[in-house]
Amino acid sequence: MFSDIAQYFRIETLPHIWCPGCGIGTITAAIMRAIKTLQLDQNKVIFVSGIGCSSRMPGYLDFNTIHTTHGRALPFATGIKAARPELDVFVVMGDGDSSAIGGNHLIHAARRNIDLTAIVINNSIYGMTGGQTSPLTPHDKRGTTSPFGNLERPFQILELCKAAGATYGGRATAYHNQLLTKVIIDAYNNPGFSIVEAISQCPVSYGRRNRFKTPADMLLWQKEHAVKAGQKIVSDEDFQIGEIFRYQRPEYTHEYEKLRQRIQEGSINV
Repeated sequence: MFSDIAQYFRIETLPHIWCPGCGIGTITAAIMRAIKTLQLDQNKVIFVSGIGCSSRMPGYLDFNTIHTTHGRALPFATGIKAARPELDVFVVMGDGDSSAIGGNHLIHAARRNIDLTAIVINNSIYGMTGGQTSPLTPHDKRGTTSPFGNLERPFQILELCKAAGATYGGRATAYHNQLLTKVIIDAYNNPGFSIVEAISQCPVSYGRRNRFKTPADMLLWQKEHAVKAGQKIVSDEDFQIGEIFRYQRPEYTHEYEKLRQRIQEGSINV
């Protein structure tokens, strides 16, 4: 039902451009329901995105929004949060946007542990620009740049961010919509850099090249291969959903404010 979250949309911009059967609309609704549950002030919420299918999301949302350059959403978001730490900053990226051209920015945002909620919508392909394989395309799957199957192994993006210093990592799918809302709420409540991998179906660029007949088949694949966090992975296609990791480490803007106060008080040499 759309009416419960309609207040968060710029209604005049609809309908959206996403393809029929795409999971991004479902994921957008999950994010909006998380914001509704958290009762966040719309005037203090910032949505930042880069370039790609999922990065069109902020254009439809009635918050303070910024649509930035490819791979650069996190530097913009870092600047906003550093200047105005009281704001709630969400960063929406695709799998290529975040882990290819934006990969260096991703690991350094995680390393800083700056209080951002980063949502990577992973549809396993560059959906908007021609169906090329991304760093998250599974091994042996097809795209326009891998017509005989992808030879490369994909990043495990949550493990990558965990190693870099992120303090929360969670995963859910378009099929597991209510769980995705919960994971986003938990990510927001974590005082530090939080990464959420939202697995989405892309029936046009990925599905038709990889023997999925319908978007429903892709949703069933998500259902059948998702394993609750902590349970055993059986096949190469299985993945865990839920909270994958959580740590406590100093958050960047808090540490910066403590340093600023020490300098003002003269308790540290300049």
